[in-house]
Amino acid sequence: MKLTIERAALLRALGHVQSVVERRNTIPILSNVMLKAEKGKLSLAATDMDIEIVERVPAQVSRDGATTAPAHTLYDIVRKLREGAQIELDAGSDRGSMTLRSGRSTFTLQCLPPEDYPHLAGGELPHTFQLTASELKQLIDRTRFAISTEETRYYLNGIYFHATRSNEMPVLRAVATDGHRLARVEMMCPEGAAGMPGVIVPRKTVGELRKLIDENEGEIGLALSETKIRFAFGEATLTSKLIDGTFPDYDRVIPTGNDKILEVDCKTFAEAVDRVATISTEKSRAVKLSLDKNTLVLSATSPENGTATEELEVRYNAAPMEIGFNSRYLLDIAEQIEGEGVQFAMSDAASPTVVRDTADPSALYVLMPMRV
Repeated sequence: MKLTIERAALLRALGHVQSVVERRNTIPILSNVMLKAEKGKLSLAATDMDIEIVERVPAQVSRDGATTAPAHTLYDIVRKLREGAQIELDAGSDRGSMTLRSGRSTFTLQCLPPEDYPHLAGGELPHTFQLTASELKQLIDRTRFAISTEETRYYLNGIYFHATRSNEMPVLRAVATDGHRLARVEMMCPEGAAGMPGVIVPRKTVGELRKLIDENEGEIGLALSETKIRFAFGEATLTSKLIDGTFPDYDRVIPTGNDKILEVDCKTFAEAVDRVATISTEKSRAVKLSLDKNTLVLSATSPENGTATEELEVRYNAAPMEIGFNSRYLLDIAEQIEGEGVQFAMSDAASPTVVRDTADPSALYVLMPMRV
């Protein structure tokens, strides 16, 4: 294999693929990126056996061929080369090494045979549809903060995507929960998605996907089966295994009879929560909301730091009540509210609270209160 490629193109593609490579690997080939040159393109691929990213970039190929090189080392070398530099990659006949030349710099990297590289076979992915980059970004950004990090409840370690109906309209829904809070976002069901199985996309896949979305605009092709999902962005493809588990019946935890309604300006509320929470202990981060007619008092108490209170004017006409929340969870939800107002529908101090963006009915959040 022999080719010449521009530094910027190689760096961008390497940046995408090397991030799935784990730093510590017991299987040496999984530390490497697969490089394959043919028909004027360099194809780069990396996998951790659960996710595979493949990206193709234009290159001047003078000899077709393939090799695998240490992913993080190659990325670091290319990152440190001069901007605008041309890079020559040459994997000779001995197959055990690859030479990288750029300007006056020469590097020789130890390689492993490309035959050893394990491809994440896609198999049949019968359900296919398309989303725009901005639609997928919305579904991810407004739910991913609620993904559980608890390994024992592995079926909560991702975002649950499924097709369902809402007000008699077909919708595509994304749901995430960690048992303390739940995020549910929906959009009109794209053509081809109606018959898809419900799938749980793992947390790491969501992170890698999110990076790729940032650099792409336009359509993203999705193809999925019960066990795998593939996202296609122009010249890049991300294939991932899905979490093999059953997502809980989340509708059961969304209360419907909450009649105590609080409406408040989201930005003012978030800033006040952030200020008051400065006092609360790092462990609990508890903030108490005391509600009376059109008044909200936020307070926090800590044995070592003291107390803090702040009063806000709000819209609230129900009976007076006190309820406590984890301030971090309140701020996470406030960050997802795109309109000016946020609405809290409460029942009592021990029951789940429903949070909505007053300007956008497509998103709904559920938050469990804390004892304060």
